[in-house]
Amino acid sequence: MTLRRLPENLVNRIAAGEVVERPASAVKELVENAIDAGASHIDILVRDGGRTQITVTDDGKGMSRDELPLAIERHATSKLPDDDLQNIASLGFRGEALASIGAVSRLQLTSRRPVDEEAWMLSVEGGVIGTPCPVAHPVGTRIDVRDLFYATPARLKFLKTPRAELGHVSEAVKRLAMAHPDIGFTLNNGERDMLRLAPSQGDLLGSRLERLGAIMGRDFADNALSIDAEREGVFLSGHAGLPTLNRGNAQMQFLFVNGRPVRDKLFYGALRGAYRDFLAGDRYPMVALFLDVPSDALDVNVHPAKTEVRFRDAALVRGLIVGAVKHALAEAGHRASTTVGHGALAAVQSGSLPMGGGGGGYTGGSSFPAGLAERAASFFAPGSGLEAPLAAPDAFNVGVAVDEGEDLSDYPLGVARAQLHETYIVAQTVDGIVIVDQHAAHERLVHERIKKSLEQGGVSRQGLLIPEVVEMDETAVDRLNGRADELFELGLTIEAFGPGALVVREVPALLGDCDIQGLLRDLADDLAEHDEALALKDRLGDVAAKMACHGSVRAGRRLNATEMNALLREMEATPHSGQCSHGRPTYVELKLADIEKLFGRR
Repeated sequence: MTLRRLPENLVNRIAAGEVVERPASAVKELVENAIDAGASHIDILVRDGGRTQITVTDDGKGMSRDELPLAIERHATSKLPDDDLQNIASLGFRGEALASIGAVSRLQLTSRRPVDEEAWMLSVEGGVIGTPCPVAHPVGTRIDVRDLFYATPARLKFLKTPRAELGHVSEAVKRLAMAHPDIGFTLNNGERDMLRLAPSQGDLLGSRLERLGAIMGRDFADNALSIDAEREGVFLSGHAGLPTLNRGNAQMQFLFVNGRPVRDKLFYGALRGAYRDFLAGDRYPMVALFLDVPSDALDVNVHPAKTEVRFRDAALVRGLIVGAVKHALAEAGHRASTTVGHGALAAVQSGSLPMGGGGGGYTGGSSFPAGLAERAASFFAPGSGLEAPLAAPDAFNVGVAVDEGEDLSDYPLGVARAQLHETYIVAQTVDGIVIVDQHAAHERLVHERIKKSLEQGGVSRQGLLIPEVVEMDETAVDRLNGRADELFELGLTIEAFGPGALVVREVPALLGDCDIQGLLRDLADDLAEHDEALALKDRLGDVAAKMACHGSVRAGRRLNATEMNALLREMEATPHSGQCSHGRPTYVELKLADIEKLFGRR
């Protein structure tokens, strides 16, 4: 066989496979063009998941008649005036999008500049370019894409269902909308508006949070920590959610580099490092961060889809993200997300009795389980012996008297009033109550003490009166024994005791009377699961969490008033005490107004 040049239309279809992977890719490219054109509002219409129609309309600066044929040629662009790939100030720059889309679809391009009296339209069908003709159209550009991939049936077969493809389109539009809060967006599926976002007003930080709240949810806006940091000319801003506001996947983690939504392993790794002390391995925080990097320190010409970037100094960027997020989490103190309290109230309301606003009698209601209404009515009926007000039983004694002169405003987490089931502490605040999980709270406190001790030179050890022998399989014993020196620095002294056992002679003094066997087994499992070459000190948060879990106050231990209040005061003074080492909340706060609603008082 001899070498030959491929036909131009075939070359364009091959190139289109890199740029236009699915309908969402086409939408992304067209919306980016609209943003680069200075649009203040962008309307997107997608039918049948993008298979049959994609229409993107903007009010940008438009194009002239002579520019239309050039716009759909490969590698034709107005975004590199100096031909300098090191100084890219726009989202698009490769000049491939319209040519690639036109090669695999029936495309119609209509545009008008402010200085022109009429608009011009150009049609492209499977790469075959028509002749521009005048039409009526307002200032801006409208691009209609029909029968996407009709010219490449193989690609068409690999598309998912219309609903799934529409989901990918929505995700692409939302990412671009988050990066550009000053632009209005609408996304319509032919039947209704799936997304309608007005341009945000005010300063950048406020408008950004408003847009993020509209897309990521109001809970995120209410529980997001502001991020604002700089290092060696690299600026980081945005918002990171509290650890107690988390998800089961990473879909709510967004990174934008110079206004461009990107997916980067460095970013996800940095987030895991920043939240390592506060979340379990299968939970993910909600985060939206915006990086501004000098153009000469960034390479965006990595992939045709422009979703990947390379940093000249990746370590600097990672360190900036980890440091800024950790600082924001530390500044949050004992704060936990409001979703914890809202979730508790929702759980109560879903099974609560219907309380009316007026009157004191039971009126019944459909929300009672079957038969409960009749039994309740019978129970409170005249003659049942319960017509008179019930006296408080003498047997109920919370053990903590209420001091009428006590100023609750001095204590954010309130003053302890009771302990329930030897597990939960109930505290009274100025405007509500706080319920604390004593084990989860003490676990976080011990965790922070261990970290602080290590930072100050080492964990103090406490010798066991009778060394404890822990039996495990030989592999686990070898794994722990190989890390004996590192464990010693962490306050744990172990020695080999035969082929399948270890003897523990000292434990961290902070742990007190802890579950030594459970601790060692968890540490061995942790070392087996993760990279054994990574020093334990480098995974300080993981190790401290394991120790804290086994050394904290257990559920079922009765505490007196002094102990309960001491726990509350230490929580107020300890960073990150709003969540345990696994990301679960340590306390739930219920406002008095919300409690009154449960009883129909509001």
